[in-house]
Amino acid sequence: MEEAIKQIGERLKGLRDVLDIPAEEIANLCGITLEQYEKMENGESELSVANLQKIAKEYNVSLDVLLFGEEPHMNSYFLTRKGQGLHIERRKAYNYESLASGFRGRTADPFIVTVEPKPADAPKEMNSHNGQEFNMVLEGTMELTIGNKTLTLNEGDSIYFDATQPHGMRAMNECPVKFLAIIF
Repeated sequence: MEEAIKQIGERLKGLRDVLDIPAEEIANLCGITLEQYEKMENGESELSVANLQKIAKEYNVSLDVLLFGEEPHMNSYFLTRKGQGLHIERRKAYNYESLASGFRGRTADPFIVTVEPKPADAPKEMNSHNGQEFNMVLEGTMELTIGNKTLTLNEGDSIYFDATQPHGMRAMNECPVKFLAIIF
């Protein structure tokens, strides 16, 4: 996991170097301090997938390049077999499996996300990003907070929401939750 975070940081630094982008510009785009961004670029902290998507869209680079270091090549279809998507473990509690990493020019980013349970008193990490998001619970139970509203989603439940609203999720019942997330 730590190695993956370091590699993402190296790719971000490489993007900035190639495009001659000041670190302050990317920190501002992500809504974080320069110090926080520099820690992420140095692999000392992690950047959310939502912020990586903001960077990818702003600088017209594939999210896959930032996450996995690979440029998508397919443009008519891309097949992902069960459990065979590219994985990125952003932090110990979150694992993302990309379901369309090889499709060039896609307009949505689908992932299977697995969230490990945390203690009930642990703070829920909230984030927001441009666009919309669809989540469908495949296994387990998820507590999802959108703005000031907290919802419980069980296996088979789905939700579509405005992703500019602060949102965060938590696995419930001391069991992991696995869900399909599509970011538009």
